[in-house]
Amino acid sequence: MNILIADDERDIRNLLKINFEKNGFSVYVASNGLEAFNIIEKEEIDLIILDVMMPVLDGFNFLHKIRDKNILIPVIFLTARDNEIDKILGLRLGADDFLSKPFSIEELIARAESLLRRTYNYSKPQNSNSNIIKYYDLTLDKETCCVFKKGKEIELGAKEYKLLLYFMQSCEKVFTKKQLYKAIWYDDLYYDDNTIMVHISRLRNKIETNPKSPQYLKTIRGIGYKLHYLGDA
Repeated sequence: MNILIADDERDIRNLLKINFEKNGFSVYVASNGLEAFNIIEKEEIDLIILDVMMPVLDGFNFLHKIRDKNILIPVIFLTARDNEIDKILGLRLGADDFLSKPFSIEELIARAESLLRRTYNYSKPQNSNSNIIKYYDLTLDKETCCVFKKGKEIELGAKEYKLLLYFMQSCEKVFTKKQLYKAIWYDDLYYDDNTIMVHISRLRNKIETNPKSPQYLKTIRGIGYKLHYLGDA
């Protein structure tokens, strides 16, 4: 796995690089958000560890930039500011986890490994057919555009299929309504909040055993939605 560490403090970059490499990762480093952005355009990065306060391009603006380009690499924020507003902003922009400075390197590595397992165990193919995506009882075939639950085919409309595909390619990840609208309707300027809610409701009616108590599509109040399996409803 390739990890990108973006932090303006050289000692932190070097310390994290050494420790992640000891744990078998390939590590790229950047001193600001612009350097980090140039790296992800050239290299295949699996996870970004991102400082909030950086020169040239800070962590929040960097994250906005890559999510605006539909780059869905998982991100862990490192921040010296442990307050709820920063975390809400980061989540709205598409962050996956937060860790406040000073932090334990062992905890950061454990969180990175956990996030990588959650992301790539489900979003990467689990067999030789790269067109098949599986998430618990759901199976999606990108070649035939068919969706199955426990082996039984589910009939979805075009937008419902695209929504489910988008979620299954980044399971456990929180998406804002605006991000979903841009990804599925290709428009981020005049998004319709009600349109998203209607299509989420239709998708739940088709993939959930009990749509009023969903197992898969979870609402993150005030932020958006994510595909997160909760077990039997």
